Amino acid sequence: MPFTLVNETTFEEDIKKSRFQAISAPVENEQQVKAFLEKHLDITTTHQCWAWKIGHNVRFNDDGEPSGTAGRPILATIEGNELTNTIVLVNRWYGGIKLGTGGLVRAYGGCAGQCLLLAEKIELIEKKEIQFACQFNEWAIFQYELNQQQVEYNEEYMADGVKINAKLQIHQIQPLALRIQDVTRGREQLKIMEEEND
Repeated sequence: MPFTLVNETTFEEDIKKSRFQAISAPVENEQQVKAFLEKHLDITTTHQCWAWKIGHNVRFNDDGEPSGTAGRPILATIEGNELTNTIVLVNRWYGGIKLGTGGLVRAYGGCAGQCLLLAEKIELIEKKEIQFACQFNEWAIFQYELNQQQVEYNEEYMADGVKINAKLQIHQIQPLALRIQDVTRGREQLKIMEEEND
């Protein structure tokens, strides 16, 4: 069963005068990856190495460290913890002592691993994208319910009402489908969007 992180976690350690800082966080798409990396951009660091995994997609970056000594070990700790929808960034401030390739692998992988040990994990619950429409006067009811259940959604106002796209956990779909039929008196249906597999 894949897991993901609940929130952002940080871990720091000094290894042979170099300071290493790992920051891990949950991410659901590449926009969130980009936002995370922009938020943590730090020009005082010598290297900012990272890895992320979202579903079957993985990326990693050695940021100037010898190839395979930073991004790959970070990715290995993400996969070793059975995590997905996760990014780990490891910052390094060089302290003047070279660690060698084995030392770098241990430092980056180890720092990322310690960070993930501290991080709170939850089982990744599969979500499906759904779509439905309603009239303006019905939207307040649905908006309240979606917010109560902390559902991510976006609404689009049309000439004749509101179109809503949302991401629901599997167990939330059926109750909402019934609620939509109830509130709209059978006029509207909940539609599950089929994901295009690349």
